[in-house]
Amino acid sequence: MWVDLLVALALLLVIEGVVPFLNPRATRRAMLALAKMNDSTLRFAGLTVMLIGCLLLYAVR
Repeated sequence: MWVDLLVALALLLVIEGVVPFLNPRATRRAMLALAKMNDSTLRFAGLTVMLIGCLLLYAVR
């Protein structure tokens, strides 16, 4: 189980690093846009991403 968790974390880090590596200017613009959003919008976006991840994990497993 711990190996699977570490593999998932490693893949997350690789995927998270691809966009800033390929297009740092767009990443900067996206982060500035995120900084301007209010808390409730960010919370809703975070919840949505978590639910999609859980559904995807359920479908794969």
